[in-house]
Amino acid sequence: MHTRFPPEPNAYLHIGHAKAIWINYGIALDFGGLFNLRFDDTNPLKEEQEFVDGIIEDVRWLGTDWGDRLCFASDYFEQMYEWAVDLIKKGKAFVCDLSAEEMGQMRGTLTTPGTESPWRDRSVEENLDLFARMRAGEFPDGARTLRAKIDMASPNIHMRDPVMYRIRHAEHHRQGDKWCIYPSYDWAHGNEDSIEGVTHSLCSLEYEIHRPLYDWFLDELGIYHPRQIEFPRLKMTHTVMSKRRFIELVKGGHVDGYDDPRMPTLIGMRRRGYTPEAIREFCRRIGLTKADSVIEVHVLDDCVREDLNKRALRVMGVINPLKVVLLNYPAEQIEQLDAINNPEDPDAGSRKVPFARELYIEQDDFREEPPPKFFRLAPGREVRLRYGYFIKCVDVVKDENGQIVELHCTYDPETRGGDAPDGRKVKGTLHWVAAPTALTAEVRLYDHLFMKADPDEMEEGESYISNLNPDSLKIGTCFVEPSVAGTVPGTRYQFERLGYFCVDQDSTPGQLRFNRTVTLRDSWAKTEKAANKPG
Repeated sequence: MHTRFPPEPNAYLHIGHAKAIWINYGIALDFGGLFNLRFDDTNPLKEEQEFVDGIIEDVRWLGTDWGDRLCFASDYFEQMYEWAVDLIKKGKAFVCDLSAEEMGQMRGTLTTPGTESPWRDRSVEENLDLFARMRAGEFPDGARTLRAKIDMASPNIHMRDPVMYRIRHAEHHRQGDKWCIYPSYDWAHGNEDSIEGVTHSLCSLEYEIHRPLYDWFLDELGIYHPRQIEFPRLKMTHTVMSKRRFIELVKGGHVDGYDDPRMPTLIGMRRRGYTPEAIREFCRRIGLTKADSVIEVHVLDDCVREDLNKRALRVMGVINPLKVVLLNYPAEQIEQLDAINNPEDPDAGSRKVPFARELYIEQDDFREEPPPKFFRLAPGREVRLRYGYFIKCVDVVKDENGQIVELHCTYDPETRGGDAPDGRKVKGTLHWVAAPTALTAEVRLYDHLFMKADPDEMEEGESYISNLNPDSLKIGTCFVEPSVAGTVPGTRYQFERLGYFCVDQDSTPGQLRFNRTVTLRDSWAKTEKAANKPG
């Protein structure tokens, strides 16, 4: 078993590519086989070294191992050229002078046959001469192509004398200006697989109709013949999976780049805090079938939650702060409370969390007039502070507009880290941060990029851009416990009761910035379930 992942280095990889990578690498791994990372770098007009480097980083980050088999299609250009010459000598390929527009007009339709090129019957000698002169750079871009001579009446349009080589006077990221003719994907794809000894060419379903051409080229050349098998591309709700649309989103200023954490690119997901283990589990969970389907985005979110629950350190942070003053706590005292780093990981240990007279809690954890089943803080009510004490609200301070700005509470010194000695119970436990020692950080709350599950569900005259979620990013300030000081970009935390967060790459020693990776619960799935409920 020998598989490969053959990206074109003209864009960044996305979550759909992760599925393709893990199908190819995972199957090779299961059968003790080999896996190649091969760049299909046959179009110098769109390919850049930046994308080569980014793809290598992404594929390695996912946990794959290609050993010494980092391959480039451009390294096979000489062999492919010789094979093209062989087909010309066999009368199976010819040089055509039609323009791309003219070829399109003569190609025919699904119900009508195409028209043969007037240059289809050129002699072998003339074709060999012209093809050599194409390689030598005698002709301008678009002046001539090399086409396979198959069948212009074939019901499969891809078999209607497809283009094998185009003239492109352009600098190649790897070959420089050595070549000015470049192979088409259909011609190069099977050749590359054959050269590398690939046993199974696993690709997405849109290439199923290309398989007869893949087979034709290999059979006519009489070279080693891998087997091509197709699978569906990944389709996921609340996002798009299109290089063209990625470009539109970036150039239109709808996102802040290809690494924007709202994008389904692997570089964006990595920045957001997703782990390769979560993505691999997602690929395993969605399985592999021949049927086209759309995966709910909450399946991916669940995989991320489950993975981060096991590995992310717990800290306390407050995003929408409400100040609490403990009237009976010593004004200058700061004590250190013991806190567990991760209850799911016994080896994660514990840390010290400062506790002081003035604290911050979340605004949503207090109600002046609490509704039924609200068990958090309210006037006259007692709650527990996580790892700390029982506190009781005795007064509410408001500004001149009637807005609550501060709570006055008392604490019970007999309840540190445990229950009350007299046996009384509380129903609510709140997270908090001590005001004197809290660090101020920027927090970026990310949500789905599109409001609708299908971004293409739109009114007449609208585009998928109309379905962008205006609340996909909210930027605010949070207070967080000092244990995160000095942390490095990429470190993942669970902000207790709030969600999972990752230190962003643009953080500095003086300014921490956190990206919300995923919430603790999937509110979107519940909302959609309620919306789809009959009646």
